[in-house]
Amino acid sequence: MKNDANAAVSGKVDSIEAGKDGYTAKITTDAKEVYFATISIVNVGGPQNYKQLKIGDVVSVKGEKWKTDDENHIKVTEIVSVK
Repeated sequence: MKNDANAAVSGKVDSIEAGKDGYTAKITTDAKEVYFATISIVNVGGPQNYKQLKIGDVVSVKGEKWKTDDENHIKVTEIVSVK
């Protein structure tokens, strides 16, 4: 799968792993696809746009999507909604 620079992913947060300047949230979509969403202050455009997601949140994010051998990833540039 080629990089998709303006992709959207929606689903439920299953786990959170802290990183150097943000965190990675494991998001499972309604279609049972799993995405590892990298969320950092820099990539979302500053502290005013940054949110710390919690396990169980239902989220919608936008960003650059890519696939490794067996994992889907998205570098989040916008947190659209959190419920």
